Amino acid sequence: MNYNVEVKTSLKKGMLNPEASTIEKALSLLNFEVNNTKTINIIQFTLNADSKDEALSQVDEMCQKLLCNPVIHDYEINICEE
Repeated sequence: MNYNVEVKTSLKKGMLNPEASTIEKALSLLNFEVNNTKTINIIQFTLNADSKDEALSQVDEMCQKLLCNPVIHDYEINICEE
């Protein structure tokens, strides 16, 4: 069965986020005052697996090995049938 997968990665709380800081500064120069800016990366793909649990297990392993650095990133996995 095919599953649509979406993995969202973000920096853990307390990690420096230079991209978010740059966005805040740029918006400030345009007279928009924002705070607590965060950035998120989204990775989407289709995966063939026998069950949703197997798909989740495979995607979790992908996150641990390649898609994010578990030391500095949090990640969220969303899976639905195609």
